[in-house]
Amino acid sequence: MKEYVERVERAAEFLRQKVRILPEAGIILGSGLGKISEALQNPVKINYSEIPGFPISTAPGHKGELLFGKLEEKSVMLMNGRFHYYEGYSMKDVTFPIRVMQLLGVKYLIVTNAAGGLNPIFEIGKPMIISDHINLMGDNPLRGLNIDEWGPRFPDMSEPYDRNLIKLAKKIAKEEKVDFYEGVYVAVAGPNFETPAELKMLRNMGADAVGMSTVPEVIVAKHGGIKILGLSAITDRAVPEDLRPITAQEVLEVAEKAGEKMARIIMGVLRQL
Repeated sequence: MKEYVERVERAAEFLRQKVRILPEAGIILGSGLGKISEALQNPVKINYSEIPGFPISTAPGHKGELLFGKLEEKSVMLMNGRFHYYEGYSMKDVTFPIRVMQLLGVKYLIVTNAAGGLNPIFEIGKPMIISDHINLMGDNPLRGLNIDEWGPRFPDMSEPYDRNLIKLAKKIAKEEKVDFYEGVYVAVAGPNFETPAELKMLRNMGADAVGMSTVPEVIVAKHGGIKILGLSAITDRAVPEDLRPITAQEVLEVAEKAGEKMARIIMGVLRQL
C-alpha cells in the first residue's frame, strides 16, 4: 500500500508542476462522450503515458488523456478515457485518477458513462441522472489497508450521489429542455454484455440501468470527501423481452448522440456551482 500511495503522490506532484491553476471539479468522460473537451478554454493536454505511475486506457472510444482548463469559468480536470476492471486492472488502478484528483484538491466529481436501459420505459439516446447505485463487480476499491489521511475506514454511503447536485442537474435539464430519466445504476464486471436471465435479475433488484464502470470511482470519491454527480447515456435497451444482439460500436454511436444532451447538463451545473 505504501508503494501505491507514493505512486499517487508522484503523479499528483507531476501534474502540479504542469498546471498553473489546480482544478475545482473533475469530469470523467465515458464511452463516446469525449466531445465536451472541445469546449475547454486554454486547455493543457497531458497523455496518461506521460504521467508517472498512471495506468493506460485500452477501451474503445477512450483517448487516454487528461485535460486541464476552464469550463463555464470553473477550473476543471477532464479524464478523456477511464480505466475498467474488465481491462485487467486492479480496483486500485481503476480508481488511481480519483486519488490524484483528491490530492489536487478537487471538490466535485461529475462522472459519465454509457449504460443499457433495464427500465422498460427508457428510450435510447437519453441521459439518466444517477440517484443511487448497486455494486455487483465482485470487488471494492477500499479493500485492504485504509489510508486514514484519505478517508475513514468505513465510509458512509447513505448519499453516494450528492442530493443538491442531483437537484441542480434536474433543474438545468428542464431549463435546457433535455428529456432525462432518474434512476439506479448497477455496475457489473464485464466485458460481456448480460444474458436475458441476468438482465431480469438486475431489474428485479431495483436497477434502471447497467454498465461496467463508475461505481468504483464513486466509492473512492465519496471516501475522499468529494461531492459527486453521475450521468448515464442510455445506449441500448437491456430488456429481456426486447433484446437483440448489440456491439460495442453501436453503443459508441448512440453515446455520441446522447453526449450533446449530457454536455448541456454538465455545462449548466458547472455554471451554477
